[in-house]
Amino acid sequence: MKKILLMTVGNISLSLGIAGIFLPVLPTTPFLLLSAACYVRSSKKLYLWLIHHRFLGLYIRSFIQYKAISLRAKIVSVSALWIVMLSTIFFFISFLWLRVLLFCIGIGVTVYLMHYRTLTDEMKSEMKKGEPGNS
Repeated sequence: MKKILLMTVGNISLSLGIAGIFLPVLPTTPFLLLSAACYVRSSKKLYLWLIHHRFLGLYIRSFIQYKAISLRAKIVSVSALWIVMLSTIFFFISFLWLRVLLFCIGIGVTVYLMHYRTLTDEMKSEMKKGEPGNS
């Protein structure tokens, strides 16, 4: 029963993490890390699939190993965040207090993302050495 619950939470978290790639207010990395934590306790096969996934694995491995986010992920996340925030603030919200609140949330999310290290080429090559088939 515990394994089924963990796999279910892992799958939901994975779905939210993937959605977070495209939705600027939804974080990607925390949901992917939660998925990895659930999978490591419930299914070694799912965990290995996730951490070695062509696109998603880099998010998880770089964060676990280096507490780092790729430059591309930072640029895409911050750009998408501000495009959505500013369009919402200027075109859909009429209350000044709500505009100020959204602007402050945008600043907070930007600061949060930028405080993490940026993944370097050296970090990437070090992670690739540890991948299966690259010894």
